Amino acid sequence: MRVEILCTGDEILTGKTINTNYSHIARRLGEVGLDVVWGTVVGDDRDSLLAAFRLAGGRADAVIVNGGLGPTVDDLSQEVAAEACGVPLVLSEYWLQRMTESYARRGRVMPANNKKQAMLPEGAEFIDNPIGTACGFAVTIGKARFLFTPGVPREMRRMLDEQVIPRLLALGGITGVSRLKRFHSFGIGESRADEMLAGIPGLAIDGEIKLGFQAHFPQLETKLAVRGADEADLVARLAPVEAEVRRRLGNFVVAEDEQTLEGEVMHKLLALGQTLAVAETFTGGNIAARLAPLAGAETVFKRGVVTRTLPTEGASAQAAIEAAAALRRESRASQALAVLVQLDDGPDRPDFGATIAIGIADASGTVSRQARMVGGRDWVRVGATELALDCLRRHLFGLPVDERIDFERR
Repeated sequence: MRVEILCTGDEILTGKTINTNYSHIARRLGEVGLDVVWGTVVGDDRDSLLAAFRLAGGRADAVIVNGGLGPTVDDLSQEVAAEACGVPLVLSEYWLQRMTESYARRGRVMPANNKKQAMLPEGAEFIDNPIGTACGFAVTIGKARFLFTPGVPREMRRMLDEQVIPRLLALGGITGVSRLKRFHSFGIGESRADEMLAGIPGLAIDGEIKLGFQAHFPQLETKLAVRGADEADLVARLAPVEAEVRRRLGNFVVAEDEQTLEGEVMHKLLALGQTLAVAETFTGGNIAARLAPLAGAETVFKRGVVTRTLPTEGASAQAAIEAAAALRRESRASQALAVLVQLDDGPDRPDFGATIAIGIADASGTVSRQARMVGGRDWVRVGATELALDCLRRHLFGLPVDERIDFERR
């Protein structure tokens, strides 16, 4: 089945808003075995949108339209869909009541223009939006089934998983169950991971279990996609391959599936009943920003210190150890993490770099890690943040903190 994703909005077309909705939809469809053949972006223009609907309706089997379901005059999806179908817009009394009740629960009166969101093409299939006021719907235009979703990311994502994908799978006659297993790693690049996983039976780019990579510095995502007749079949096929991937990637795996590196650090600190203090130079509080919003941080995260001032000896391992030990004494935290970054002199450029020193102090003593990283200032800042969090993760889990990574330079 050939699927097209059609995103609407002047802000998307002009580049003022990054189109993250498209990437999420395309990725999720690929994970369940649906092929995205075309991707289209159309501005808030009636004639352009109508032409795009008709073009998509003539070449695709299914089209996901994202955006244009709001209450304002530039939200045109319902009106243009009705025109493409040759039917009038009709009021959904059910959705109007849902919206009215939603506003009432928040102690507000629904604005009059929101009634527009309850106007749907006559005969349209209703697609529920349990967390927003934009009503989803489906119609047939040409030979394609069009499924309309809101532009608000959290609304779109829930509707996609609960409403849209099941409809598309049924439309394409795709049976069984599928799963995407994800490993998040830090310290290895895509080519090295590919070499490390070579030769695993049934695992390949086009194998029974499909292997894929997505690099987004500083992490690498390794993906295993599999489809089975049922849940038991899926588990039986995936489990041994999953275990082998985990074994081969080893200490470089920082988290799996929906977990994150900072989440793993927080979970371990909570499990140990320990607290944490962090001192950062140059990273600008990025480490604290990743830890502070997590559940449990209010009991774990005792202090965050952000500075651009380095000790007189610079970013040395000894200076990092001393900074961590001093921070632990002052904060009375169980664990103290100090990150010192000494930048090269000169203009920002690809061969720019920095020396990074990391110190960790706890009741058993101190450990340190020093690395040389090459790249522009942003690259160094992100890399130093990730390296520090990974060193803390390794220390908490009893793993070596000085294992060499691909991003280091001697």
